Amino acid sequence: MYRLAVIITIQVLLALIHAFRIGQLLHGDLYHLYYGYFSDIVVPPGFYFLLCINDRRMPFLRPWYAKAFLVFAGAATAEFLQYFGVYALGVTFDPFDILMYAAGVTLAAIIDTRVFRRIFAFWRVDSTLTKKI
Repeated sequence: MYRLAVIITIQVLLALIHAFRIGQLLHGDLYHLYYGYFSDIVVPPGFYFLLCINDRRMPFLRPWYAKAFLVFAGAATAEFLQYFGVYALGVTFDPFDILMYAAGVTLAAIIDTRVFRRIFAFWRVDSTLTKKI
């Protein structure tokens, strides 16, 4: 239950950041960098942690790299579809978006494996869990 509360908090914070459009407080190059790449960095961790909700019930999601791969593959696929004129989660292809997706997924994996597992005793999912659910 605590784990779910942390994940919901992350999702709410990400939604609030986008809803309040804090990028409008920036000017010049920072404004353009924010609106060009900020979501590309923070949305993948949001999806990564949504997958964390199910990793107790779905053993293939337990390793961090499984969640990271799924999120990155989905985001990169959407970006490549944009290259071919299929508007999926955006309308313009930008190869730097793929780098930002990778950065976001890497950030999420680090937070998952290095931060949350150290500060939250409830975060770690034991790989030897049996199917008692």
